This record gives sequence, structure tokens and C-alpha cells, in this order.
Amino acid sequence: MTQALDVRLLDVDEQTSPADRARLLAPQLKALSDPNRLHLLLLLAEGPRTVRELTDAAGMSQTLVSHHLAPLREQGLVTITPKGRSNVYALCCEALAGPVKALATLAALTPEGADACCS
Repeated sequence: MTQALDVRLLDVDEQTSPADRARLLAPQLKALSDPNRLHLLLLLAEGPRTVRELTDAAGMSQTLVSHHLAPLREQGLVTITPKGRSNVYALCCEALAGPVKALATLAALTPEGADACCS
């Protein structure tokens, strides 16, 4: 399986060293390192959702969903759009959906990965 992943979330240029790129990327990968956060990102890869919709789909409490959305927001991986009395969460960009799904596919190749992020 080969798939081009053309996502540019980091503000780097070609002169940025691999070590500097790693330092810039580490906080975003750390935000992705939790199975619950990956689960939420997989749900958002299907389309924008409210916290209530995420709560229902993920089987998590509203408090837990909000807790896990916070680091994803802080790292710019998800966005919030107010809609009436709710907030709608979405991936920061549509291009992120492909890599998130590819990560889930890779993770699903192991029993631990399947339990961690794939429903």
C-alpha cells in the first residue's frame, strides 16, 4: 500500500534541519499518543461533530471527550466552530483525514493497535 500523504501542518522550510522538524512535530505527535484522542480524530475524520455526537459515538463521558479534545485543540489539530448553543469540532484541515486513517490502518495490524484506536 502506497499513499501520498501531503499534509503540511508545520511551518517549516526546506532549510529546517531534521532535528528541528522533529522538535516542532513532537508536541503534535504527543497529542496523538492517547488511544482516546486517536478515537476522536478517527470520528472527526468522518466529518465534523458536536461534543454530544462525539460522546455518543465514542461511548465516553462529555467530561472525558472535552478533556481529550483540549490537547488536540492546543496543537491545532482540531478546530471549533460555534453553532447555536453547541460547538462543532472538525479536523484542522481536510488533508489530515487521510494520514489519520492511514495511522489507524497501520495500528490495526497489531492487536494492541486495533484495541487502541480502531472500533
